[in-house]
Amino acid sequence: MDIRDLLIDGARKYNIDIDDEKIEKLIAYKKILVEWNKRINLTSIIDDEGIAKKHFIDSMSLFKSGKIDDNSTLIDVGTGAGFPGIVVKIMNPDLKVVLLDSLNKRINFLNEVISQLGLKDIETIHGRAEDIARRDGYRESFDIATARAVANMTVLSEYCLPFVKVGGYFIAMKGPSAEEEVNMAKNAIGTLGGRYLEIINAEIPGDELEHKIVIVEKIKNTDRKYPRKAGLVEKKPIK
Repeated sequence: MDIRDLLIDGARKYNIDIDDEKIEKLIAYKKILVEWNKRINLTSIIDDEGIAKKHFIDSMSLFKSGKIDDNSTLIDVGTGAGFPGIVVKIMNPDLKVVLLDSLNKRINFLNEVISQLGLKDIETIHGRAEDIARRDGYRESFDIATARAVANMTVLSEYCLPFVKVGGYFIAMKGPSAEEEVNMAKNAIGTLGGRYLEIINAEIPGDELEHKIVIVEKIKNTDRKYPRKAGLVEKKPIK
């Protein structure tokens, strides 16, 4: 199965409308990723099938949450090479997306992708979540905050929930340990103004690894003391 068929099959799995233009943008994205990966470490996965399944289709699974509307504002915290943020933007061009990463080399790569693909209403921010979440215009300003493979749920909640407006959602992309992580993070989630809703299984065609989507609703404002300064979030997680 070539990369086009893989993408069509994956999009169909999540009831996503995918046309030739979206497929061509994803293929162009893949080419830029592989080329830049020769210079900076963006991913260990460089084959077409691996990129299609483990990056693109995995990113598409975010739509299975059912919480992303056409006019949603979304921040991808610790976006890395742009997963899931750029893929989600390609799949739904009406979204307003912010890509946040602490490494400037990755920001340069993301800006190149955005430029070459002609994406609009998408912004990159170089910085740490602990700092950016305190800025006006970013704090409690998004319908959705998401993250993929960044940290455990306790730590990730402190990185992400301060970005989410009341009534919005923090959606974490997780693996087999999702339930255990949520159980350990429930107090932190509540402290930060969230309420755990559910875990959704997100199977990827042809991939045996368990993929899960954790959905947390923002039900009250986050105390201004969160997120704490860089270093404290991971060293002294909320109990």
